[in-house]
Amino acid sequence: MPSNHRLTRDQHHFGWDNALTPALSIKPGDTVTFETIDASGGQLGRDSTAADVARLDFAKVNPVTGPVFVDGAMPGDALEVTILEFAPSGWGWTANIPGFGLLADRFTEPHLHIWEYDPATLAPAAFKPGGRVPLRPFPGVIGVALAEPGLHSVVPPRRVGGNMDTRDIVQGATVYFPVEVPGALFSLGDVHAGQGDGEVCGTAIESPMDVTVQIGLIKGAAPRFPRIVTPGPRSRHMDSHGYEVTTGIGPDLMTGARDALGQMVDLIAAQHGMSALDAYLLCSACADLKISEIVDQPNWVVSCHFPRVVFA
Repeated sequence: MPSNHRLTRDQHHFGWDNALTPALSIKPGDTVTFETIDASGGQLGRDSTAADVARLDFAKVNPVTGPVFVDGAMPGDALEVTILEFAPSGWGWTANIPGFGLLADRFTEPHLHIWEYDPATLAPAAFKPGGRVPLRPFPGVIGVALAEPGLHSVVPPRRVGGNMDTRDIVQGATVYFPVEVPGALFSLGDVHAGQGDGEVCGTAIESPMDVTVQIGLIKGAAPRFPRIVTPGPRSRHMDSHGYEVTTGIGPDLMTGARDALGQMVDLIAAQHGMSALDAYLLCSACADLKISEIVDQPNWVVSCHFPRVVFA
């Protein structure tokens, strides 16, 4: 019979290293509850201010709980991880960290927004300058160890997962990871209560919570990169009032993304009487960047979709 396990938040690590001692060993089919720390590694809390953002120690950001050794997992296999449940904490934060984010050259000052939300209902969370953001939790960091030895930063995503910041990994979703080392060494953390596609300012609604997953194994079925199966519609919680959409058009997708986002930041700030910096943080929490066209060379279209339900 499958077993249930729990890892506490003190059983965490920073970065990916296949030499780490497993915090837990399980059999395929077992479930594990991961207690997680927020993306700041506990450096930010309910009473923090922008001054605390400026003092962040980046050696302590994005801690992940684990790693978990899965019996029988070998290179070439697929690790099958199904998200069963989230136990939210009821608070989170979004920050502008100088030098980080899509518009880092425009927004150079530290800024912090603290969110409070109902952990039982996950009702839309108030953004105190204005608006309410629908929530749908997911782990920002989730993955397995690399075959290459040594310590690898947790900041960039990799072929084995990691800091994917992909909001499709919600309750009911299943993710398939390529196993590269015996036991796979699976970890997760950096849970978000909500985020737009792109996480444009560099942070989402960063919220500590517990995550329960079931871990399976498919022999010889490793995907080249992580693959996700979603449990149903991905945007219904945002769709009810339509979207404001801005675009960026040109030969470079990154420039197009910046142009589309910059226009949306200015539009939301003007429409709702908030600062551009607050609008930037709000976009990171709920606006989606999309590649709308990538075939009509030499120019491509990137669009930024802001859900009107936030201000309905």
